[in-house]
Amino acid sequence: MGGMIQPEALTDNSVYGVRQMQYAINGSSGKNFIDAVTIAAFKQAASIEDTTSAYVQVVKARQRKIDELGEALSYIAKAVGKIDKKTKTTDKITIDNSDYVKTVANRYGVSLSWSDGNKMKRGDLQKAQTNLQYAIDREDNDIQQDIVTMQSFISKRDNAYSNAAKLVSKANHAASSTINNIGD
Repeated sequence: MGGMIQPEALTDNSVYGVRQMQYAINGSSGKNFIDAVTIAAFKQAASIEDTTSAYVQVVKARQRKIDELGEALSYIAKAVGKIDKKTKTTDKITIDNSDYVKTVANRYGVSLSWSDGNKMKRGDLQKAQTNLQYAIDREDNDIQQDIVTMQSFISKRDNAYSNAAKLVSKANHAASSTINNIGD
């Protein structure tokens, strides 16, 4: 916050021999000290708020990715459910909504081996299930880390707003005390 507020001396302006000052906040001058500190404190809190909002978007994007991978996995799991003891590893099994599964797999870099258009061999189908589940687990781990980071930013943001409010309260109390002492 120190680099954000710059003092500016007022020329030919003194009260009882004390040189008066005004302050500039990020280049915007003409502020008294209380206003300068208040604005700087709330700008700092707002900056943390922006970072928190960015993390919220990251978490939402990861959740969409998990949802899409989960839906693709459901089609693969449904096909795996069609496997019985008589199914050979070279038998081809039809995948419902294969175009969607292919699109999701390509979008997120999940390796799937297709035999004929919308079919997979039994062995490839089981590998596809494992690959999709791995991708979901990896994203789930990443989202958990993002949530912890986001919670940290939320805590910092709340502290920054709380500190800004305390600062305003103390400044107002000091100003009020000064005015009351003048009258005595």
